[in-house]
Amino acid sequence: MKRTLLLLLTAAALAGCKSLPDKPAQQTMYDFGPAPAVAASNAPALPPLLLPDVQVGTALESTELHYRLAYEDANQLRPYAYARWSSPPGELVRQRLRDVLGRGRAVLDTSATGSLTRRRGATPPVLRLELEEFSHVFTSPAQSSGVLRVRATLLESTAGGARLVAQRSFESRHPAASADAAGGVRALA
Repeated sequence: MKRTLLLLLTAAALAGCKSLPDKPAQQTMYDFGPAPAVAASNAPALPPLLLPDVQVGTALESTELHYRLAYEDANQLRPYAYARWSSPPGELVRQRLRDVLGRGRAVLDTSATGSLTRRRGATPPVLRLELEEFSHVFTSPAQSSGVLRVRATLLESTAGGARLVAQRSFESRHPAASADAAGGVRALA
């Protein structure tokens, strides 16, 4: 009797363990990967450029990886449940742009402005960026692209203040190899 009761309790305990939920899925952290290697150039260095932080809207201040189901509702921005950027998108874009522009010129932070002004009497031009779109966009359940849209403004410092040199908007769409967060990341990078 005791043995039967013990067997029944053991079986009930094991059955109860099977009904427990699975452990939660682990977050996956993404970035753009290492900057592409470029051969050294003998071209003369371009003048320095000041690159402040990239301006972003509220939705892009977090590390959430976003997607849109354009075939259902293109106005709805959704976060992937288990995928995150290692830094907010504005920081990732600034870091990659700094790597690319830095191949041919000095790219400076806004903290360097004071020391440059004292040494040469003028500050370098300022490139301001506004990140307007940075998401994985699905045009159908099987077809998607990484979409990046940014407005770039080049300003020159003058005695009377900043002077607009140029302003232009850029959009890049790159097809995603897969219809998941990893495919969206590769397309956006």
